[in-house]
Amino acid sequence: MDRTVRTVEDVLALLDGLFASGSEAGRLTTGDGKGFWDRFYADRSRPVPFFVAKPDESLAAYLDQGLIAPGRVLDLGCGAGRNALFLASRGFEVDAVDLSLVAVAWAEDRAREVGVDVRFLCGDVFALPATELSGPYDLVVDSGCFHHLPPHRRVSYLALLNRVLAPSGHLALTSFAAGQGGMGSELADADLYRERELQGGIAYTPESLRWIFSHLVEIELRRMREEPPKSALFGATFLWTALFRRDAAASAASGDVRPVHDLA
Repeated sequence: MDRTVRTVEDVLALLDGLFASGSEAGRLTTGDGKGFWDRFYADRSRPVPFFVAKPDESLAAYLDQGLIAPGRVLDLGCGAGRNALFLASRGFEVDAVDLSLVAVAWAEDRAREVGVDVRFLCGDVFALPATELSGPYDLVVDSGCFHHLPPHRRVSYLALLNRVLAPSGHLALTSFAAGQGGMGSELADADLYRERELQGGIAYTPESLRWIFSHLVEIELRRMREEPPKSALFGATFLWTALFRRDAAASAASGDVRPVHDLA
């Protein structure tokens, strides 16, 4: 008879196990999803929309509008590196992490081809030591990581932001939009645990994103613009894109977000 729960991290790990079925394609948080994503990225010729070496149109717009400026960047769930390479080419110092070694190898190949310097890391973003993701980062980019997390890992995600995001730093987030015909599950959080299946990812409404990231200042939240095939940018309307800014004084005063180990 095992008793495995003593800390908050023990609870999170226990809940991770509920989604560890062989058919589960939705989790990026631990090694249970690694095999799926390694297979997903193995065939570089597949016509997957975000396999193209194009940055998010929203990210390019934030830079062009002066909403973000070159600095230190953490790209969460970087995949084949399309956003990381773009930012590096525009003068950012980029750390990029993905659970899939296959995806990271592809991203490294692309970086060599275009001659940009990106520090790529392979691993679980919530398990990598603080020495690897030390921060502070002026910008955290997430184009497709957050919406693959089970609900309880939002706690880990917010704690990570709290640890690594610089005062007045920005979060550039892209996630599945609810009401888009199957791109992301619209089940309630409790129902996801009953089903033990993320159904390929979780869809969000603007209101739910604003609530989850209510400790941050909203700069922009909109539907991503569709980009034509010949465009130099990636854009698809089944996604929300949002830019939030950390208000250091407000975060410290509210105490809403604390590292997981402080909750144990």
